[in-house]
This record gives sequence, C-alpha cells and structure tokens, in this order.
Amino acid sequence: MTETQAAESSGIGAIIRGLIEELIGEDKTVIEVPFGNGFFNISSSTVTMWIIMAVLILICIILSANLKVYNISKRQAITESIVVGLRNLVGGFLGHTAIEYTDFLVVTLVLIGASNLSGVFGATPPTMDLNVTIALALVSITMVEYAGIKKRKFGGWLKSFAQPVAIITPMNILEVGIRPLSLCMRLFGNVLGATIIMELLKKVAPVIAPAVLSVYFDFFDGLLQAYVFIFLTSLYIKEATE
Repeated sequence: MTETQAAESSGIGAIIRGLIEELIGEDKTVIEVPFGNGFFNISSSTVTMWIIMAVLILICIILSANLKVYNISKRQAITESIVVGLRNLVGGFLGHTAIEYTDFLVVTLVLIGASNLSGVFGATPPTMDLNVTIALALVSITMVEYAGIKKRKFGGWLKSFAQPVAIITPMNILEVGIRPLSLCMRLFGNVLGATIIMELLKKVAPVIAPAVLSVYFDFFDGLLQAYVFIFLTSLYIKEATE
C-alpha cells in the first residue's frame, strides 16, 4: 500500500470511527431532574419522542374536530380514508381472531414511522436509541402475551408452552424473551445503519448524492422498518389468539 493510499484509508477510517462514536455514544442529557441525592437525567431521545407524541396528538385533535355524519368536509374525508386504510392494512395481518388489537398496532405504526422520519427535520431519530426500541418491543410483547391470556385464559396460556409436546417447553419459554430482543435490535440496527450511511455520504460525497439517497434512507427505509415491526408483532398476536 502506497503512502497516499494509506493516508486516504486512515482518513476515511478516522471519519467512520468519529461518526460511529458521535452517533452511538452516550446520549446527551437535556434535562436534569433532582432525585434523591443526585439527578434523574432525561436524554435528548426522550425529549424528541415527547415532541413527536405531542405533535401527533395535536394533529389528531385538529383532524378529528367537528366531525359530521352527513355533508362531511374534505378534511374529514381525507382523515377517514387514512384511518380506514391503516386499519385495513393492519387488520389484514391480524385476521378475524385478533381484530380488536388493530387500533393498538395502528398507533404503534404511526409512532414508529414518525420517529424514524424525524431525521428528515434535523432531529436524531429516537429509535436510534436502544432504550427506546427496547421499550417499544417490551410494550408490543406484553400485548402479545396479554392477547394470549385473554384468548386462552391463564391456565390455557400456561399449557400452551408445552405444545405440541412437553419436551419443547424450555424452547417456548425462551422464545418469549427472544421475540422482544429480535424486535428491538432489528429496528435499532436498521435505523442506526441508515443514519450512519447518510452521515458518511454527507462527509465524503457531493451534495446531490445524500439528497437523492435520503429519499430512500429517510423516507422509504424509515417507513419500511415501522411496517416490519408491526408486521412481526401482528403475527405474534395472531399466533397467540389462534
């Protein structure tokens, strides 16, 4: 390797290392709340998630104001089309046995999708924080197990771990822990990877390349990861209620 090649390699390597440290390093503390003898730190990802939830709630309030049965406005027609479309999408995954969980998954889909798209507006996506994806995965898996208990009753839910044969009971129990790990790591890894690629392109490529590729990484990939998260959760719920 020539000196020029070594310098270029070292330069690119330094950029990558610095970028990774910047993105996956300790999340910045935005608010310090006195707690006991110390402080309860609130990170930037938590604040960003609060802002996203507040914006979504505000949008819902605006879109759902002055609803009518007859002579509806264009705003109401568009709102109803979006809601029905999302419900049909998620309901198709769940099937008739678990249709009651449609709204939960629709809300989760919108929240994750909005979180992933927040990078378009210059914010760091909350889903790039492992703590956030773990929380989302735990909530989803809790709903899965709740659906199973509600459908089969507590005794039937316990017996389901020994199906189809008792010898695989340990594997079925282990699966309860593997599922949230799979959900959170898949979402975290894909969002983090897309962000690293975009930031790297901004440093080493012309302006036009990041602008074009952001259509994929910021929009398509962000929405795709939200879709995959909901799709897998819906399959788990459907399996638990059959």
